[in-house]
Order: sequence, then structure tokens, then C-alpha cells
Amino acid sequence: MEISLKGKKALIGGSSRGIGKAIAIQLAKSGASVILMARNENRLKHIIDNLPNDQGQDHGYLKVDFNDFKGFKSIISDFFSEESVDILINNTQGPAAGGALEKNVDDYQNTFDILFKSVVLTTELALPYMQQKGWGRIINVASVSVKEPLNYLALSNTIRAAVVTWAKSLSIDVAKDGITVNNILTGYFDTERIAQLNAKKAEKLGISENEVLKTMENNVPTKRIGHPKEYGYLVAFLASEQAAYINGTNLPIDGGLLKSL
Repeated sequence: MEISLKGKKALIGGSSRGIGKAIAIQLAKSGASVILMARNENRLKHIIDNLPNDQGQDHGYLKVDFNDFKGFKSIISDFFSEESVDILINNTQGPAAGGALEKNVDDYQNTFDILFKSVVLTTELALPYMQQKGWGRIINVASVSVKEPLNYLALSNTIRAAVVTWAKSLSIDVAKDGITVNNILTGYFDTERIAQLNAKKAEKLGISENEVLKTMENNVPTKRIGHPKEYGYLVAFLASEQAAYINGTNLPIDGGLLKSL
């Protein structure tokens, strides 16, 4: 099966590194023009300079800070006043680690702005063009923790759960317009984010980061953590014509980590 996204334009959040970057690379390899979103402009420029463009793609980027919702709203609204996209990948940086007793109501409000409000706003702006065209793909990067909460990620558990239930409701409303809405439940992947979380966990437990990683790998049935490019493969498929009948789903990509059905 050959996946072609030639002629499609994708907007990808959190795409200066890790999973977002891997998604951008794979969508570009599949023929899509990609618009990156992140706050590190140097990284964004470097990625753009190295993305495939042999199928007539026109890549670009938006410098945004998801921590500043007011600023983000201004930038993304200006973008959609002149541009449109066929594929929207809602992805932002993860909130700070910590258990429920370590967080206060302001922490939850800030995380709500980063993980929920930015996703809903961007989707609202992207939808009119998709509805007019009768085709669109909305893919939300979520976490396995919405099904089996991780006690050291209370903020992420809570707000990402809100995202996936909102997305399920939206998927019902827009399916008639040829638009699919799906959530990817992310397991452990070899990213800077995981390395940072492992470093904090190692410090808290008084063990080495390598020991933390080994324990993580042993908890996964495949006995390894994922490669970001594997994530890109799944997103490219969900963004394609071949995935037109996959809608309103929560798809784990976790090496079998989740114990629940």
C-alpha cells in the first residue's frame, strides 16, 4: 500500500523536536506540504531546510508559544485568516510532571489553556475549509494515561482526558462532512520529553537514569520504547485516503503497554 498525501497541507503542533518533528518528516515524505508550529525558531528553520520537497511541497512554520494562549490565539487566527489546511495535528508540549497533591488549581488552569483551549481553538479555525471541501483529517496527540493514569502526570492525565472526550463528540458531528477525528494514545517514545521525565524520576528515587529507562523498557511487552519515526508512520496512514473509515477512535501506539482493552 502506497500512502500519498500529495497536494495536501498539514499544520503540525509541537514540531521542532520529538514526535511532532517525526510526524512532519513523514508527512513531507508522503508528499504533503507541512506548516510547523513551535517556539524555537532556529530548530524550525533547520527542519524546514531539510524536509523533502521533491513532490512540489511548500513548507513553512509558525513561531508560537503554547504557554501564552493570548499570543497563540493572535498568531493562529492571523494564519487562518489567509491560509487553510487539510490535515491538522494537534500536539503541544507536555505539562510539568507531578502528582495530584503537588498541583494546585492554577496549575490545572494553565494546563487547560495549553492542552485543551489551544486544541479547540485551532480546530475551530481549521474546520470551515475542511467542511467546504468535504475532506479533512484531525489527529490529536494524546497519551495512554487517559486510559490508565500515571500518578506522576496528574496534569496530563486530567486535561488530555478532556481532549479525547471532546474529540469523540466532534467526530460524530463532522463525519458527514468527510472529516475524521482521531486520538493517538502515546506510550513511551525515545524523545527529549521522556529523557527529562526520566531524569526527574531518577533524582527523586536516587537511582540512575539508565535504571529508570531499563525499568520502563521492561514494562513494555516489546521490551523497548518506540522510535519517533514509527509514530510518523501511524499519523501518515490516519491522514490518508486509506483511513477514511477510521473515525472517533483512540488508537494506542505503545508496544502493548496498556493492560486494558
